[in-house]
Amino acid sequence: MIFIPSVYANCPACIVVVGGGLLIAKKLGIDDLLISIWLSGLNTTIAFWIASTIKNKKFNNQIMWTTGFYVITLVYLWYSKQIGHLTNKFWGIDKVFFGITLGFFVFLLAVSTDRFIRKKNKGKRLFDYQRVIIPLLFLIITTVIFKILLKI
Repeated sequence: MIFIPSVYANCPACIVVVGGGLLIAKKLGIDDLLISIWLSGLNTTIAFWIASTIKNKKFNNQIMWTTGFYVITLVYLWYSKQIGHLTNKFWGIDKVFFGITLGFFVFLLAVSTDRFIRKKNKGKRLFDYQRVIIPLLFLIITTVIFKILLKI
């Protein structure tokens, strides 16, 4: 155990697996709002991973990268006509836009919660893989709530 290197929670392999899972979910007909929540989680994970690998303090701002990925994703989805369908609405808002925005804030809340817990415990985590489990739980809970609201 002493010689095992640390593992980063937002590793490239995890990112690829989540991305593949989203593609499969879309092919299986899962609702766009639910997929969008996880797409936003994926974007945020990628942004945090990129920011953590950049050594230059000027460019390793996680919020800057996350916001940039959020905007780029919305622009791509708009131009590829995946946002803006009149029949794809929830509470009068496009499901994809709503899901991506919701996922963005939920993931940031989860990361803030993890950091708050670590700060309260003098920099220590409460349990193994806390940095992974807290965002995962937040996204799962959000997905379940909106699955119930959508009555799917």
